[in-house]
Amino acid sequence: MIQEIKQAFRKNRYEYSLHAVDQSILRYISQKEILEAIESDEIIEDYPEDKYGPSCLVYGKTALGRPLHIHSSYPSRPNIKIITLYEPDPEEWENYIKRRR
Repeated sequence: MIQEIKQAFRKNRYEYSLHAVDQSILRYISQKEILEAIESDEIIEDYPEDKYGPSCLVYGKTALGRPLHIHSSYPSRPNIKIITLYEPDPEEWENYIKRRR
């Protein structure tokens, strides 16, 4: 599935939810950084039963090494929807990929 997500982003088959647009502005996350992070990404959490449709949490790093989490829909839709995105808090995440308990 991760390869399908990368392909969708490479082909500009993605869109932002209003929440994701707001978060990208508030957190100073550029479109370029999102695309860079997607290229180095891995799925760290899977939400097949999410109430708004199947989705997953993707972790990746920008070219400058900024870690990002991108919550997106599955690639089964014509366009992947970016639901939200943020820089993970190291206090809440081990190596940015596993939630601390």
